[in-house]
Amino acid sequence: MQQFGRRVGRFFLLVSCLCMAFAAHGAATEQKSEEDVNKEFNSLPWQTGPFKGEVGSKATIAVPEKAKFLGQGKTDKFFELTGNLPHPGATVIVGSDWFAVFGFADSGYIKDDEKIDPDALLKSMQEGEEEANAERAKRGLQKLHNLGWAVPPHYDAQTKHLEWGVKLQAEGEQAYNVNYTVRLLGRTGYESVVLVVSPDKLEAGVADLRKLLNDFEFNAGERYAEFREGDKVAEYGLAALVVGGAAAVAAKTGFWKVIVAGLAASWKFILAGVVALGATIKKLFARKSS
Repeated sequence: MQQFGRRVGRFFLLVSCLCMAFAAHGAATEQKSEEDVNKEFNSLPWQTGPFKGEVGSKATIAVPEKAKFLGQGKTDKFFELTGNLPHPGATVIVGSDWFAVFGFADSGYIKDDEKIDPDALLKSMQEGEEEANAERAKRGLQKLHNLGWAVPPHYDAQTKHLEWGVKLQAEGEQAYNVNYTVRLLGRTGYESVVLVVSPDKLEAGVADLRKLLNDFEFNAGERYAEFREGDKVAEYGLAALVVGGAAAVAAKTGFWKVIVAGLAASWKFILAGVVALGATIKKLFARKSS
């Protein structure tokens, strides 16, 4: 299990290498005045609900009244302003005191008949943390620590939603943030949805997210129930979705033989690039309101 956890981490570092300039870029972002960031944030091409928005090319969603929406191809500046790595193809929805990032993974059809062991998954996710934080330090990023489940992983066979919440703490800070993740299974892959919310707002934030996802719909031909014999089937199941999806396949197939052994990180490096914003997002919400 330990070797598997480390291999999963190395996969995500490889994916992240295209963002090597992030540390310098983040420093430049921090030097901007609050007024400058406020102006740039409000100048983004926001669409305000209610309306029906496209989530990539695979699905649609009903954007609630007053919620803010950035569609595919329009989110890079949002990630820059919040000190994050760019994520091509992402869709962002901002609520009252949370935001959610949507992105589709073209994994193929995922069979949902696998049993989930939360304790084993948490152990796998926490292994390799020392190596991961060493790499983060090289890039000028705060170390991150996985404090455990805020909500253990659980799967709803009726909605085809896999959900879990992780507590992440930046080194040197007493407070932690919650990354709440939902995987929505479709015919050709899954939609990944990550909710960013403070612990004290978790219950309300998750309730908002679930209400939002009630109005999420895969396009015709992309729904899980529309699977047909001959469709591509993923080489992994539900458990692998929690620890990294395709990384699980790479770990099993020996892909790591072609990766430089010194490259070490963990799933938190990539997830932090999307969602470890902490107080930053609270400030942005405050700016938007003002």
